[in-house]
Amino acid sequence: MTFSRHNYFINRTIILILLLITIALTQAFSQESKVRLEQQKAKIEEEIQYTNKLLDQTKKTKQVSINELVLINKQISKREELIGSINNEIRILDKQIRQTGDTIKELNETIKRLKEEYAHMIYYAQRNKSSYSRLMFIFSAKDFNQAYQRTKYFQQYSSYRQNQVRVIKQSQDELNKKIALLEIQKKENHALKSMEEIEKQKLAKQKSRQDEAIKNLSKQEKDLLKKIRENEKAARRLQKAIEDLIAEEIRKAKEAAKKGGTKPTPENKFALTPAEMQLSSNFAGNRGKLPWPTERGVIAVTYGEHSHPVLKGIKTKNNGIDIATEKGQAARSVFNGEVTSTMTLPNYNNVVIIRHGEYLTVYSNLDELYVKKGDKIKTKQKLGLINTDNTGKTRMHFELWHGKTLQNPELWIMKSQ
Repeated sequence: MTFSRHNYFINRTIILILLLITIALTQAFSQESKVRLEQQKAKIEEEIQYTNKLLDQTKKTKQVSINELVLINKQISKREELIGSINNEIRILDKQIRQTGDTIKELNETIKRLKEEYAHMIYYAQRNKSSYSRLMFIFSAKDFNQAYQRTKYFQQYSSYRQNQVRVIKQSQDELNKKIALLEIQKKENHALKSMEEIEKQKLAKQKSRQDEAIKNLSKQEKDLLKKIRENEKAARRLQKAIEDLIAEEIRKAKEAAKKGGTKPTPENKFALTPAEMQLSSNFAGNRGKLPWPTERGVIAVTYGEHSHPVLKGIKTKNNGIDIATEKGQAARSVFNGEVTSTMTLPNYNNVVIIRHGEYLTVYSNLDELYVKKGDKIKTKQKLGLINTDNTGKTRMHFELWHGKTLQNPELWIMKSQ
């Protein structure tokens, strides 16, 4: 056997080792993606179950309500999200199955080549196993250095043969694992496709229920329009109360600055103490990480302008988010702060406003209050019991302001509770 052929065998072994490493890394990455999707799927399923619980509470009343339709719409949205998540998981699994199949094919080809190469080595070894032939090969060297290199070659060649046996065994073990993995992946894929079909059937039933609810509610157009106008009026009152509160805080700050002979604060800005500035900075630093203002719940109505779920051409505006929860749940503060005001307003019942430096959080539709103006509040501290109306709806309205500017609360609170 020549030195070049010996090097060729070594290179083949290195390539195999790199192949096995690549396979391991690819499988690890795919598995990580699969785990993330499974966690996401579990979270969506939990939200669907909770929405089911809230819908069961609305069944206590015979008349279909907008709240029931909102929850049905929410459930449909989550069901579609779940189907999308299952579909993504199927796609990843399909990719894994293809990769595993390709790996099995490559391993089979590699094992075949390794065995052929090993057979060649055995044949060569048999032809040159005579000690006399080896000695002649060594002593025929031109000089001592070449003789030494030939001696090392025989030692390395023997070691390489032993290593080749180990590599073949390792490849065969890996092949057996991949064959077993492929069977598992195919079973998982079948189960996921069955799950997807079941979820599609549930979605179809929910859409049928949605159509029925819209049909029944369409007969109540006058009552719905009246309710919309009442809600708009109540929202304007709440907004004015908050804006008046902010204006009063700014006015007091200006007066204090004038009396103290200090530089007044800029227009539309709170005057903050060093402690309040730090609190404000900490609040801003927790954007996207604030806890939910309820322990459990789903966002029934998001921030901004929306088309009415029943009345065509009618739009409604939400200055915050409405969180649907279960009876007996309490509102809780999303951050440390101070109760700057409590009030009672039509359609919103009791309202608590907490100041966090230059930020304000507003918690509406509360019954019994657990706090009062001037109280220092801690994160997740309970503020009051959320109202449950005669249709079984338990919903809290939550707003977030930065000075005089409304914010989208969904961008500030954690994505999941």
